Formats: sequence, structure tokens, C-alpha cells
Amino acid sequence: MLRLEHARMLLEQSGNKHLVKPGANAEMLQALIDGLCDLSQRDALTGLANRRYFASVLDREIDRVARSGESALLLMVDIDFFKRVNDTHGHAAGDTVIKVVAQRLLQCVRPMDTVARYGGEEFAVVLPDCPAFFAGIVTERIRVAVEREPIHVGPGLDISATISIGGAFAPGWIRSSASLWVERADLQLYTAKSQGRNRANLEQTPVSTVSAEEKTLLFGNLGDEFAESFDSESSHLGLAKG
Repeated sequence: MLRLEHARMLLEQSGNKHLVKPGANAEMLQALIDGLCDLSQRDALTGLANRRYFASVLDREIDRVARSGESALLLMVDIDFFKRVNDTHGHAAGDTVIKVVAQRLLQCVRPMDTVARYGGEEFAVVLPDCPAFFAGIVTERIRVAVEREPIHVGPGLDISATISIGGAFAPGWIRSSASLWVERADLQLYTAKSQGRNRANLEQTPVSTVSAEEKTLLFGNLGDEFAESFDSESSHLGLAKG
């Protein structure tokens, strides 16, 4: 959160000190700054977290999971056949569908979870401290919540919407990357869509592979000897090589 004194300093450094007038109410100014900061992290259409804020959440979760070994689940969610909605009923109807789906996603998760609009008709959900046995329950709850009731988009017009979901866990105790995590979840989403849509597909285990890039992130420049020792130990733990 940007505090008032930091905002003043930034304005002074940028030559815009006159924008904060002497004697202005500090509480009002801080509320204005807080509101602007919040707006900068929100998607304008849905009010969800935007992609920039989502990226920061992913980085924090990767760091937490690498240090604690606790689980964290990433879901990539896509509205099925969305182009048909825009082509048949217009972009206003499409926007309504996106907004309603966004609200239904929010209703299915905990306050500690983050729901973001990833782009277009695609959403992302980050669920910290989500055990593997709970993943199937929450993804099915989300899928059913969207499918259960048609979306009213105009006078006499209701649209039935469904979603496809792909999910992947951040590998515990491993310094992974946001791009690899998203890639894994996207792969599951692609599988769900290729298998008929309106379904959820999750990785079978929280850690299925340790890729070459993840080994580099984990070991840095410590050398191949450490990576080889890790591979040997991984075989006893049931971790596959990348």
C-alpha cells in the first residue's frame, strides 16, 4: 500500500509537489491514494484482480510454497464457446456473461483466495493452502455454479454458459517460476477443452515433474553434482525427472 508520505516524496521527485496542497486533509488524501492503488489492481469490467496484481500473487505464493512446502493450487478457467456469444448476441451480451461468471467464481472461493481476470474470457484462481484432496471439490463447485443457472443478458434473452478448468499445484520446497506454474495449469485446461469442455482437469499429484529450469532455479550455480544428488534422492521420493 502506498502511504501518504511516500506519495508526497514521489510527487516532489517528479516535480509535481503542487498537486498536494499545504493544509490538505491527510486522511482524505490517504483514502484517495488507497482508492487509486486499489483501482490500479482491478479489472475495469469485472472488478476482479487484474493480470498485473495476479502476477504479484503468483510470485508471493511460489515463494511461500518454496519455503514452507505447503500446497497452493492454480486454476485457469475459460468460458466455453465464448466467441459464439459475441458473434450471435453482441459484445454487450458477452460483457454481461463475463461479469456474471466472475461473480460466480468469487462466490465459490475463500476470502484468502485470489480470483483474477487473466484476459478476455479467461480467469485465474490462486488458492493458497489447498490440500490435494480438496482440489476436486472446489473445482467441481466452481464448474457447477457457472452451469447451474442461465445468465440473463437482455429482455427475453438468457444464455447458458459453461466453463472448462485446468489446475496445477505449485511444487513444494522447489523454487519454481510463475510461467512454469501457469504453463502446467494451461496444459490441464487444454486437456479439459479437448475432452469436450464443461469439465475440470487437474494434475494427478501436487508434484509430477521437476523441470530443468526448476532445477536451475533451485540449485543456481552450485553445479551439476548437486543436481545429480537431487535426482538420486528424488527417485526415492517418487519425483520424476524433468
